[in-house]
Amino acid sequence: MEFKRVTTSPRQMGGVPCLRGLRIPVATIVGLVAEGQTPRAILALYPDLEAEDIREALLFAAEAVRERALPLAAGE
Repeated sequence: MEFKRVTTSPRQMGGVPCLRGLRIPVATIVGLVAEGQTPRAILALYPDLEAEDIREALLFAAEAVRERALPLAAGE
């Protein structure tokens, strides 16, 4: 899958994946969605973002963990 809105640069934020070269990490946006923030609220917090940025951040996060073993709590 190709990501057009997720960018990385070792000179920006230590190479952390960000959105469109902005200093807004993908992980920050994914975390806000996980906390229950609506896209409208996220866009109000980060006016430089676009709705498609949120969507691509989620797709990027999903791809990052796809088919990898993740530690689960005992008994799960």
